[in-house]
Amino acid sequence: MKKILLTAALVAVSTASAQKTQMEFWTISLAPLFNDEMNRLVAQFEKENPTVDLNWVDVPAAAIEQKLLAAVAAGRPPAAVNINTEMAVKLSEQGALEPLTLTDAQKKLYFGNTLSTFNVASKQVGLPWYWSPKVVAYNTDIFKKAGLDPNNPPKTIQTMMAAAKQIKDKTGLYGFVPNIDGIKMIYVFQEAGLPILKGGKAVFNSPEHVKLLQQYVDLYKNKYIPEDTMRRGFTAATELYSSGKLGMLITGPQFILRVQNDNKDVFGATKVAPYPLHLAGNVIHTGLMGFSVPKGVKDKAMAQKLALFLTNDANQLAFSKVTKTTFPSTVKASTDKFFKQGGSDAVSQGRLVASTELKKAKDLTLIYPDASKLNKVFKDNVEAAMAGQKSAKAALDDIVKAWNASL
Repeated sequence: MKKILLTAALVAVSTASAQKTQMEFWTISLAPLFNDEMNRLVAQFEKENPTVDLNWVDVPAAAIEQKLLAAVAAGRPPAAVNINTEMAVKLSEQGALEPLTLTDAQKKLYFGNTLSTFNVASKQVGLPWYWSPKVVAYNTDIFKKAGLDPNNPPKTIQTMMAAAKQIKDKTGLYGFVPNIDGIKMIYVFQEAGLPILKGGKAVFNSPEHVKLLQQYVDLYKNKYIPEDTMRRGFTAATELYSSGKLGMLITGPQFILRVQNDNKDVFGATKVAPYPLHLAGNVIHTGLMGFSVPKGVKDKAMAQKLALFLTNDANQLAFSKVTKTTFPSTVKASTDKFFKQGGSDAVSQGRLVASTELKKAKDLTLIYPDASKLNKVFKDNVEAAMAGQKSAKAALDDIVKAWNASL
């Protein structure tokens, strides 16, 4: 009799588990540093939604788009996926994202400028999550060896380039890795106060645009920036800095934690300064992370509920306190006193410096038709200019011509 009752109980448990809705959400490169926080979110959501069995999957940044497109094509997408605004535009264009339906009260949770960044072709395709204005982590030991004052880091992009040259000339180490891979020169132009589109047409081949691109071409040609700058960008920069072979790291303050984790000696020599502005600009491109609901989810309402849960006030604040260096996109959470706390270590410095830059932060991602095709044209031509296969002027002229044929 006891055996029969035990069997019946096991069947009941198995049946209850089978009846639960299986869901998962994907994040970008948060494991293993933030495992505890992600697991806390899973447990909390399951507690609030007892019929759901939630699973967290972390995906490398380089693989997220292809993995998501494959999952959508196979009819097995996650309920919510962490993407940035650039990805949101591209994936929405490919029909891979579900539009969200938000009430006015839900919209008011977020800053208007962060919510609108995920509005593509009049459809809300994502909810804003976290962002962090760029800062510059710099190695005071390398500064001293190069004859630079570690208490007076560069304040403009122009003086940063000069410091990078001095570091390379005096120490043989690279000074910095500029954010120019992919289509990031579009953001560099905008940070310099130079327009990209006017009247619906591309206009970034002016003499000022050409002059700015040429500065980076010259750095590359004269080996003041690494050979793999255009291929590996931020990944290469972080590896070099963590190994003590890079003077300055342009980074979101949250990634300073990785330096602390990888090399405590380098971390101990690190100070943090504000991101150097262009002489003519007063804006810092700040990529915004968010959560979207992929096309083809079985329960869209529950998927949207999950995305709202992951990005609500309480959870955004909790995530910021764990990362110590990211900032919320919700109005209430951003007022917490935590964001004004300083400290002597590089992580605390990074948070405080970034908090002072929020007023200059803006996601400069542009929305235009045929983004995937036009972005490839931009990337290919800038790389050709960097490799010396085209002049800076010819590269920008060719991009503008191709863009305006499509716009």
